Amino acid sequence: MINLKDKRILVTGATGGIGKEIVSNCLSLGAKVFAIGRNIQKLSELKGSKNLVIVKCDVTISEEVDSLLGEVDCLDGVVHCVGKIYPFPIKYITGKHIQKVYSVNTESIITLTSKLFQRKIIANKASLIFISSISVQHPYMGGALYVSSKAAIEAFSKSVALEFAHQGIRSNCIAPALIQTDIYEQTKKAYTPEQWEKIVSQYPLGLGKPEDVASLTVFLLSDLSLWMTGVTLPLDGGLLLNTTR
Repeated sequence: MINLKDKRILVTGATGGIGKEIVSNCLSLGAKVFAIGRNIQKLSELKGSKNLVIVKCDVTISEEVDSLLGEVDCLDGVVHCVGKIYPFPIKYITGKHIQKVYSVNTESIITLTSKLFQRKIIANKASLIFISSISVQHPYMGGALYVSSKAAIEAFSKSVALEFAHQGIRSNCIAPALIQTDIYEQTKKAYTPEQWEKIVSQYPLGLGKPEDVASLTVFLLSDLSLWMTGVTLPLDGGLLLNTTR
């Protein structure tokens, strides 16, 4: 049975569809959760609990990150859900487009993780989880910036796993395919009904839900995964099995 009792978990991107579900699951399993997000109104909508601490923080702003770190002193788990999707054709990419995506999806996550270790806030045997994307293995037209930013995080996670294994610290990635969140609804609008039906038909088990990602996340946060590190776990409803290239 998964048990997170007395564990202290920090979740970035806590107001997104996946982030909210992870926060809820962690709380239900007994963890104290630091829910991080830019929008205080959306943060305040998270279900109240004595074990929930909401912190308004834009992780791309160094001063706000430093303020966040002053509110936590020891973490048994960190889940990075923050992310930005920005479809853009390769031939038009410039430095400002790279920065727009990488500042959120890559730079902010690496910087925050580094600062957590610098300040010795990560406890021994802690678990770090980075939400990546199945698109690293299954890229799509216009997704060069998003896909490459997530590939960088997968590589970073492996480095974390190597450097901190001596402290029993694990670092893993989850790579979901299409999950039914607000971003999913935005994506759906970009296709005709016929095109969308074809996309959905590629999923043998159907499309995913936030709770699917949250269930795997709490397993990786728990002591049941103490011998699991440096891996990226696809969570795709069978998409890769059913897709030929």
